[in-house]
Formats: sequence, C-alpha cells, structure tokens
Amino acid sequence: MNDETAKRAVEVPAVSPASSCEPPAAKSTCELVERQLHSAPTAYRWLQLTAGIVAMMAVANFQYGWTLFVLPLEARHGWSREAIQVAFSLFLLTQTVLLPGEAYLADRFGPRLLLVASGIFVGLAWCLNSMALTLPVLYAAQLLSGCGSGIVYGISMGNALKWFPDRRGLAAGMTAAAFGAGSALTVLPIEWTIDNAGYESAFLWFGLGQAFVVTLAGLLMRFPYPGEVPAPAKGKGAPSALDLTPVEVLRTPAFWLLFLMMTVGAVPGLLMTGQMGPMATDFGVARVPVTLLGITAAALPFALMLDRILGGFTRPIFGWLSDQIGREVAMFLAFALEGGALLVLLHFAHDPVIFVVMSGIAFFGWGAIFSLFPAATGDFFGRKYATTNYGLLYTAKGLASLLLLWANHLREQTGSWDPVFVLMVASDWTAALLALFALRPLHRRWTARAIRNAESG
Repeated sequence: MNDETAKRAVEVPAVSPASSCEPPAAKSTCELVERQLHSAPTAYRWLQLTAGIVAMMAVANFQYGWTLFVLPLEARHGWSREAIQVAFSLFLLTQTVLLPGEAYLADRFGPRLLLVASGIFVGLAWCLNSMALTLPVLYAAQLLSGCGSGIVYGISMGNALKWFPDRRGLAAGMTAAAFGAGSALTVLPIEWTIDNAGYESAFLWFGLGQAFVVTLAGLLMRFPYPGEVPAPAKGKGAPSALDLTPVEVLRTPAFWLLFLMMTVGAVPGLLMTGQMGPMATDFGVARVPVTLLGITAAALPFALMLDRILGGFTRPIFGWLSDQIGREVAMFLAFALEGGALLVLLHFAHDPVIFVVMSGIAFFGWGAIFSLFPAATGDFFGRKYATTNYGLLYTAKGLASLLLLWANHLREQTGSWDPVFVLMVASDWTAALLALFALRPLHRRWTARAIRNAESG
C-alpha cells in the first residue's frame, strides 16, 4: 500500500444507471413499493439482507447436498468415486474462478439481471444432472451449476457488505450462515427422495424449486444508493478508510496472505463436504442409529444436518465475535477448533456418536471462514468495490478445489482415510498460525500507516 493510495479518503460509490443512481419516478407497482420501502432505510436494508439470505439458502444444496448423490451415481453407472468427485471439484472451480467477473458485472450494472440468470443456470444444471448418462454431461452440468451458484454467493455477500458497513462481521456472518445452514432443512427430504424415487427425481425437483426461489429473491435485490447507509463502525475490526480498486488490491501483500490462508483453510471443509457420505460408509457408521438430545437418526443424515446447522450458525457468531476481538484472533480460534475436532475424528471415526459430534464441531470451525474473510476484505480494502474484491479472494476456494483432486486420488491409492485426515489437520493448524503471527501484525501496520497518512494529508 503506497502513500498515494493510503491518503485517499473513502469515496462515494460510483454512480451507475443500474445500481447507484437515485431511483427514478415509480413506473410500476413494484417500483412504487420499493420507493415506499426506500423511505425507511433501516427496514429496507434488512429486507435486502433477508433477500440475500434466502437466495443463499436456495443454492446451498448445490455444494452441501452433493455428497448424498455420490454413492447413488456410483451404483447406477459404475463410475468410480474419484471420477464422480471430479464433478464436485469442477463445480467449486467454476463457482469461484468466475466470481470476480460476475461480481464486477454486478457492481457495474446492478444485481438483478445476473441473479435471474443464475436462477436459470442452477435449475438447468440439476435437470441435466438428472438425465446425465455419461461423465462429460455430468461435468458440464456441474460447471453450469457452479456458475449460477457463484453469482448468488458473490452478489449476496457483496450486498451484505455494502448495506451494512457498520456491522460487516454480523451481516457477512448471517449471509454466509444461510449458505452453510440452508441445506440442513433438505437433507432428509433429499435422502428420502433418493431412496424412494431415485436420485434423478431428487436432482430434477429440488433443482427446479431452488431455481424458482433464487429468481424471486433476485428480483428484490439492489445495491444501496449514495448516502443511504451509515458510516463504517470503529472498533476492533475497524476498516482502514480506504476504497481500493481490484487492481490495487492485487498489488498488496495483505491480499495474497489472505488468499493463502483461505486456500489452506478451505481444503479440510471442502473435503468433508464432498466426502461425508463415502466416509461414513467406509467407517461403517452411515446407517447406525445415533441418539443425541432426544433425537434419533442414522449417523450419516444426523451428521449432515448437524454439520449444516453448526456450519451455518457459526458464521454470524464468529462474525459478531470478530467485531469484538478482531478478525485475526477469531480466525485463529476457528481454524484451531476445526483442526482439533478432525484430529479426534481421525482416531475415533468408527464410533457413530463421535463421528456425528466431531464432524459437527469441525464444521462449526470451518464455516466461520466464510464470514471472517469477507469482513477482513472490507476492513483492508473498503466498501466501494467489496463485491469484486471479495470475489477475487473467493477464488482461493477454487484453488483449494484443485487440491481436492489430489486428496481424492490419495484416498484411492492408499485405500485409507488416514493420510487425508492428516492433510486436513495440518492445513487447519497452518492457517491458524498464519492468522495470529502473520496477518495480525500486518493488519496493525496497515491500519497505523493509513492513520498516519490520513493525519498528514
């Protein structure tokens, strides 16, 4: 960060016809309702946050529900698990790599048209999955699914950061929670549909339903007008009062440190997300009944529901916590917790109760990164280009998806989950140490330098 950049004050977001200008005179009932809501900005920004949350819930299954389809696809077509999981990596790659471009288009033209397109993409993708008879068709469908899901994720997260600069951690956490916990409601319905009507029906009907919800939520969303939101909050997670462009962001050491940490930290949770079904089967616990808190269910669906709930709720919890104690300390706690849970799981995964509980704790730690890293992006680089800047950082998840291919191959070659778990634990604890001993001092220097230059300028 050079002095010229640091001296810049927070700029008013650029005006664009689609998203940042003052709204024209209402020409329809929909626009009239929006104008009326616009007159109550506090309520309206919560409506915008809710729309993003609903959209995120609707696309959660495209990532978190995938594991339920792996074994049925293997049984129906005789494809290897490694080949099937290539489709999951392609989904993650497309979801993340295209996100910066999608976020730029949203910042430039507004979110609505892109969100409607994403509804079409995700619906078509799972319809194609329901009819796929070859791996290339499955792969093509997952590429389309990743594109649509990435649009929803990037816009919803950017929308939260734009509407809530005073509560970045909480808003990012609530939005990310929807993506983590949204699929918890559909674990049992999808599993029931697969068992009773086949995985093809599950792909078809849930794909169409989720696409419908995304489209409706997208029609409600827009970015804030100039002066419509409060000033950024001051405190532990206080931003540096800079609005860096994406090109400027790519030149900073802070971005690349965050990118490295997110890449390393994303690997364990993505591996667990895609492989929970095969893991539970190989450990012999998938269908074993487990009773916790008066609830009895087979270990696999129980674990999936608990993982989604805890992996979702952790996001606003850690988002709020990071607003109080600082992003870096919160990151350290989250990564360390996940690594510890996976270490226990490595030794006791054959116990169905421990499988359920420890996987839930692991996801509680892992899910936090999807509120902490967006908030940290806003802290370092400002609000104006928040959608695009976080889109750039989110591509770290795409790089992590390529590492999954190697991890899946490692499992196939060794016939054991032990080396995979060792990799996951090492990744978590590496990210935890980087947060505390690399990112934290860098953030302090960054903020101090920005303050000095602001005072001198």
